[in-house]
Amino acid sequence: MKCLKQVGLLNIDGYYDCLLGLFDKGVEEGFIRHSARHIVISAQTAGELIKKMEEYEPLHDKVAPSQSWDVKDCKLAKS
Repeated sequence: MKCLKQVGLLNIDGYYDCLLGLFDKGVEEGFIRHSARHIVISAQTAGELIKKMEEYEPLHDKVAPSQSWDVKDCKLAKS
């Protein structure tokens, strides 16, 4: 199953720079896969953002493996 949706941020005057930096740091530290980071698209103008979103090509099959969301494996889950 491919995730064909992307997230678009209209980053006027660098409003989302800190958030994007957090994502980039997560990739650098190994907490976020590059392919998952790629789903977040930013631009300074609406026209540029729309163009980038239209040209988007996914780099991944899925963002997170399904087993990473399986609550039954969590030690805190009630039996």
